Amino acid sequence: MTTTSSALLASLYTGFRGEFHRVYSETPSDFANIATVISSTTSSSTYGWLGQFPSLQEWVGNRVIKDMQAHSYSITNKLHESTLGIKRTAIEDDEVGIYRPLFGEMGRAAKVFPDELCFGLLKKGTQTACFDGQSFFDTEHPVYASTDGSGPVTLASNFDEGTGPAWYLLDNSRIIKSVIFQERTQPDLQAITASDDEAVFMRDEYRYGIRYRCNVGFAFWQLAYCSKKPLTDENFNAAYDAMAALKADGGRPLGVRPTHLIVPTYLRTAAHEVCVVGRRGNGADNPNAGIVTAVVTPWLN
Repeated sequence: MTTTSSALLASLYTGFRGEFHRVYSETPSDFANIATVISSTTSSSTYGWLGQFPSLQEWVGNRVIKDMQAHSYSITNKLHESTLGIKRTAIEDDEVGIYRPLFGEMGRAAKVFPDELCFGLLKKGTQTACFDGQSFFDTEHPVYASTDGSGPVTLASNFDEGTGPAWYLLDNSRIIKSVIFQERTQPDLQAITASDDEAVFMRDEYRYGIRYRCNVGFAFWQLAYCSKKPLTDENFNAAYDAMAALKADGGRPLGVRPTHLIVPTYLRTAAHEVCVVGRRGNGADNPNAGIVTAVVTPWLN
């Protein structure tokens, strides 16, 4: 029979934590395909520069200082947790082996949690406001005649309404992507195993848990497009061309070039046909083969 000495508990924690980090490091994730990771040092961060696309011009005379319209788009970090309780008697009876896989699964859950948040936010883009006050995916984004956000307004769209499942085109070639993943802390495994802890005393249970502070928000709507029309060559080309034609305030072309097609698993075959295969079943060449990278994710299902 095993006794729950401090040395044994410390050794078990080292093993559980090692399994957590091993699986965490080996688990693939896809959120970097759509999100820029920004380290946060406070409870929330305000991205007042959203809406500003820096550009160069010929220097004639003094510098031209542009007073850009400020935006008060903030992302507040949220606290997340996952906790596992192990009965003290299980350790006394040397049954810890049955729990080790759970700590690996906790590592996997922590690694894919940013995927869950980022792709989940993308799914909510037609109902979630971005920096200009419109839904991130919307048909009425304001574009101003002057670079300072003043003057007559024209409306731009990054959304095609339809009845089918949504698919997304993104330009991820820039430093700032369309989604911001804001990370205040990184996930780690903590333990409470002290014999004089009240919960250990009252419930005869040790507790192990993950603590993670982070959140997600939208950046530039101009770098993303959502369509609920069927994923066909025609609709893909229309979305691609609409993104490429977008202009910044003042009328300057943005030079948007979509790089990724993001789809749920049930559009996997359609995405493959549109932008992956080089030759169609009828023998015709596919002009869009390789034009973007297809990312299939269950987090959009």
